Amino acid sequence: MYPNYMQSFSEGCLRPPTVIGQFHTLFFGSIRVIFLGILGFAVYGNEALHFSCDPDKREVNLFCYNQFRPITPQVFWALQLAIVLVPGAFFHLCAACKNIKQEDILQKSFYSGFYTFSVFLRVTFEVVAFWLQIQLFGFKVNAIYMCDMGALEKKFNVTHCMVPEHLEKTIFLIAMYTFTVITVILCVAEIFEISCKRLCFLRTQ
Repeated sequence: MYPNYMQSFSEGCLRPPTVIGQFHTLFFGSIRVIFLGILGFAVYGNEALHFSCDPDKREVNLFCYNQFRPITPQVFWALQLAIVLVPGAFFHLCAACKNIKQEDILQKSFYSGFYTFSVFLRVTFEVVAFWLQIQLFGFKVNAIYMCDMGALEKKFNVTHCMVPEHLEKTIFLIAMYTFTVITVILCVAEIFEISCKRLCFLRTQ
């Protein structure tokens, strides 16, 4: 029983039924995770320590950094990847539990619709994350951040803060936007691919 379960898991979970889906999951998804894990830590890992304001005091730096970063980019992108993986993971888990094979997804309308819906949800989550990223981080990181100090009851309500490695962060932001756009394109192409394969199957019947 155990070997049969593992075989069904590998057939239903590890290999998406489309070529584009396999490319996205096994290649592009891995590159995105590695890029975020390695370069993301290198670019944003010590940002809070090097973020300095005028006057250069701990309470001022901490207050302005929290204003500058309501959520750290690494946390946001990690949550994005985790949420985007949920629809596909749920489908593949069901495929493993019910012993659904790749040919079943193309031959049975319910399974093909279920899989297409999971890809559509992935697109939706990516688009929402893209919009949230624009609202939180914009497209460019400026070298100077104008911090509103009114809540600390300081003499000057606005102070200047230096953002470390702003050019590297801008490049990284553009790269993450690019990854999101490519993912959306791949998901839309995957929906077309599975629809075409489904139509070809129906015509042969």
